[in-house]
Amino acid sequence: MDNVIEKFPTLKFTEMDSNSIEDEVVRESPITIVLNNQELATLLCSPTNLRYLAIGFLFSEGLIKSKDAIRKIIVDERKGVVQVETAGGGEFDGEALFKRIMTLGCRGKASFHSATDVQGRVKVESEVKISPLEVLALVNEFQQRSRIYQATGGVHSAALCDMKNILVFSEDIGRHNAIDKIFGECVLNDIATEDYMIITSGRVSSEILLKIARRNVPIIISKSAPTNLGLRLAADLGVTVVGFARGRRMNVYTHVERITTDEK
Repeated sequence: MDNVIEKFPTLKFTEMDSNSIEDEVVRESPITIVLNNQELATLLCSPTNLRYLAIGFLFSEGLIKSKDAIRKIIVDERKGVVQVETAGGGEFDGEALFKRIMTLGCRGKASFHSATDVQGRVKVESEVKISPLEVLALVNEFQQRSRIYQATGGVHSAALCDMKNILVFSEDIGRHNAIDKIFGECVLNDIATEDYMIITSGRVSSEILLKIARRNVPIIISKSAPTNLGLRLAADLGVTVVGFARGRRMNVYTHVERITTDEK
């Protein structure tokens, strides 16, 4: 974990006394994504799995549609640049990009989206069902998996799961980045996301919901809260949102038919 954690001299106070320690803090790095020689966005992230982050970001934002379109990925960790070249190497419509809304998610995460991203989207269709006990067991395993969080308290986590197991796991200072790294790994390694679930440590906002809907993920589980727009989109796009999944409790906000109380 040396490349994601740095020891920092710290004066620690308690009710009784104070002492000098070396605290472990998470590293934060700017990474610029260049698509077909056009600088697209600079993300503040944990400096790991940068190929996955770049590809996941580009897919999540709808800028790449298939793995077959990717011709080359060059990661320069020293300069903090990931270059992606696609078949055709076409340029972006500058006016179209200008019309998209640049928003800031967790820790300066750039994201492009607009109302047109939702219009005409096909609902996520899935027969997947899971019991509350299975959800909470997965969340418990998820929380224990996060070694960097346990060391620093400074990252978000995300995972792709089936009903019983965590299949892909990622950590990053940004909740958006952690999910993009999951999807980037799935794209590059041909891992299906349909009929699976995403677990996240962060809140379920509209941006997060759109990311998982684009990958046809039917269920998102969070130990944190959803937003009202995230829930409205989830209801419209056929996604089950589970929030505040902690200990022995959880809230199911949308498409509750996928959560079954039948014992298995």
